[in-house]
Amino acid sequence: MRFFIEVSYHGKFYHGWQIQPNAITVQEVLEQALSTILQEKIKIVGAGRTDTGVHARQMFAHFNTTSAFTPMDLVYKLNSFLPEGIAVASLFRVPDDAHARFDASSRTYHYIIETKKDVFNYEFSHQLSLPLQLPTMTKACEILKRYNDFECFSKTHTDVKTYLCNITEAHWTKNDSTLCFVISADRFLRNMVRAIVGTMINIGLGKMTAEDLHTIIASKKRSNAGFSAPAKGLFLHNIKYPEALMNYKP
Repeated sequence: MRFFIEVSYHGKFYHGWQIQPNAITVQEVLEQALSTILQEKIKIVGAGRTDTGVHARQMFAHFNTTSAFTPMDLVYKLNSFLPEGIAVASLFRVPDDAHARFDASSRTYHYIIETKKDVFNYEFSHQLSLPLQLPTMTKACEILKRYNDFECFSKTHTDVKTYLCNITEAHWTKNDSTLCFVISADRFLRNMVRAIVGTMINIGLGKMTAEDLHTIIASKKRSNAGFSAPAKGLFLHNIKYPEALMNYKP
């Protein structure tokens, strides 16, 4: 049987989602917890990967099991077993060919900038007191949505076959001293959102113009875009799947 598991995690404690040698990751901790409780070797496949220090309000993964259990009971056991930096929100049966990564129709990220010092939000935001021109950054969002090749915002030396992404949403919101960049797409490249945010910050500070985005994107060179914004301000906010998959009844 195949199941989807929905989790959230505090990125500070982990070297990203995907298992890697000599570093603790969210995938590794979840696999160990599931394997221990179900008493069988469990491998999970995530909807994507997040880098070291990046948080997730909602991440999905799938796994196969031959064990019999009640989903609500397993959620309870997992949350009792897992460390404080990871929480399981739900667990549910899906078709045997369902895939957490390939069946996802869209992903949304939020990036948080705190414009005044906030000791209670320090681990979850990029603290920047310099004045940012929000109207210019908003104009840059509209330019961004005109394109679909984002090689200039991708981490170099990755194994992707295409740099094409369909961005369906990109905008900034402001709530008192907090700025939030919201971006949704069918897929994202490694480091893409943080590179976009770093470029947006440079535009907001007047180091670049919004129109410079045209040249940056056309160049396809990461070195022409802005810096990579700190990981701690980035959240994988949600992932969407087709209704038929989410409402599957075996």
